[in-house]
Amino acid sequence: MVFAAGGFKVKLYDVSHQQLTNALENIRKQMKEMEKSGFLKGTLSVEQQLALISVCTDLKAAVEGATFIQECTPESLELKKKIFSQLDLIVGDNVILSSSTSCLLPSKLFTGLKHVKQCIVSHPVNPPYFVPLVEIVPHPETDPSTTETTYALMKKIGQSPVKLNREIEGFVLNRLQYAVISEAWRLVGVCISNYCERYREGMRLVLNTFGPVPEFSGEIAQKINQAMSEKIPVVPKGLDARRKWRDDCLTGLAKLKKQMISD
Repeated sequence: MVFAAGGFKVKLYDVSHQQLTNALENIRKQMKEMEKSGFLKGTLSVEQQLALISVCTDLKAAVEGATFIQECTPESLELKKKIFSQLDLIVGDNVILSSSTSCLLPSKLFTGLKHVKQCIVSHPVNPPYFVPLVEIVPHPETDPSTTETTYALMKKIGQSPVKLNREIEGFVLNRLQYAVISEAWRLVGVCISNYCERYREGMRLVLNTFGPVPEFSGEIAQKINQAMSEKIPVVPKGLDARRKWRDDCLTGLAKLKKQMISD
């Protein structure tokens, strides 16, 4: 949605056609909601933006003609390395290979690839349509032009990129976020089991560079999960409602910021 709002042609790739079908339906729904609320990004209409988005289940066909490829797979080093090794075999020398990883080091993702100079991490904040921050983290062998081109592209599509001079576990955002989560755990244990299951390894990897850290499991996790489940039932309907509430709040905040700037 962010790239289409910026006027770029976007081709979504996934191994599951159903995922792609669901994505297009969700994109149309969200764009319509943004248009109705007066917060659709870009100068193009919803239909014009939707016309820029297509889908594909063949990786080689998906990247044909691409100048920038953004990988958005789950936070698994093995899966991401597999994807980039496949891309490395089929892309040319003028395309940027970018990862959305939140804390995996570029040196672990890209080392050994023949196109390593074209590789970079562009870590967005979820949901990127409402939170524009993007952390740009180069591999030690990343060409400076790759960093500058990525930075300029993110600015062009309306994001707020921040360049890191070198890689570090957790980058900047998650080093700050995990420090807060870790201390919250020590104080009152504010963390739900799903979050811990998904991000436990990444949090411990980053926090180990801080000093002794919690295990994010066991009795405390069970206790917190029970309390949070009672407050926010973990069912699709409930989660969708919470996400909508979050996005509505972020939309309101973005409107307020825009008004403050114009005033």
